[in-house]
Amino acid sequence: MTSLPDDKQKLFFQPGDRQKDLIQKFAAIGSLVVLAMVFSLTSDAFFSVGNAMTIALQVTSIAILGIGMTCVIITGGIDLSVGSVLALSGVVAALAVKEAALPVPVAMLAGILVGTLCGVANGLCVTRLKLPPFIATLGMMMVARGVALQITGARAVSGLGESFGELGNGALFRIVTIGEDGFPDVAFPGIPYPVILMVVIAVAVAVMLNRTVLGRHIYAIGSNAEAARLSGVHVARVTLFTYALSGTLAGLTGCVLMSRLVTAQPNEGVMYELDAIASAVIGGTSLIGGVGTISGTAIGAFVIGILRNGLNMNGVSAFTQQIIIGLVILLTVWIDQLRNRR
Repeated sequence: MTSLPDDKQKLFFQPGDRQKDLIQKFAAIGSLVVLAMVFSLTSDAFFSVGNAMTIALQVTSIAILGIGMTCVIITGGIDLSVGSVLALSGVVAALAVKEAALPVPVAMLAGILVGTLCGVANGLCVTRLKLPPFIATLGMMMVARGVALQITGARAVSGLGESFGELGNGALFRIVTIGEDGFPDVAFPGIPYPVILMVVIAVAVAVMLNRTVLGRHIYAIGSNAEAARLSGVHVARVTLFTYALSGTLAGLTGCVLMSRLVTAQPNEGVMYELDAIASAVIGGTSLIGGVGTISGTAIGAFVIGILRNGLNMNGVSAFTQQIIIGLVILLTVWIDQLRNRR
């Protein structure tokens, strides 16, 4: 890929876009602070170290899926299949351990590879078959879920052993002491491995988007695909890469999530694609493409995570939580539409 000339880049990146993105990001941070303050007043346990680690662990799935979704949305696309791909990748990894007796790392790599292949299939449907992203990924959502149910007989895959749960349940710097009663006492829960993984992926993809030619091409396609093509950008190849990345991260999320449960559920990941889209939109990613950041998506994921955690601690039912989060999504998309009109 060749870098865009300065005069061509001006066609895609306007100062106003960066300013609007910063405004949206600060609004998301403000929402995060307000939610934290409100829930800290309603529950004494909200600001504890243990609860902070719980929130971070709960956010990992949304954030990792949201990172891949952000790249796809920036190009002007959408990926509705990530929840189903997550389930398929997780059960493939579990079956590879239980049925094929593969080592856990190899089995999880197989699961991630399945996610990548699903993402590539999505990208080929969009770039080669010229299907609308909504339809292409909707089809993959149904196919991946059906395959996951078929190969497992619609039953959970259990008996995977403790080593399978190490990635999802392990933690760095965990401090455990033996109390006077002789039982172990967790002095510091440590930093969960999924959280570390989330941070590494977020930093890597953010650097890719902001510091590389590939990242500039992704933004260029979302801003004006035809102008990008005329400027020398290989639109189909870059678009295919974003869908492959989204599938890969969905596969990774599936392996991490099944590892946390130490059981592979073919019905896992339902509606996760909406959480991923919501985290991106709340963080400032525009649904029309060309605008979005990984840091904004991470903030959006934590907004959703803190909202759910705080509502749970205050005894709000899961049904009411769905209503509240749905209203938050509608509000943020409406604000995004107002911003684009202006």
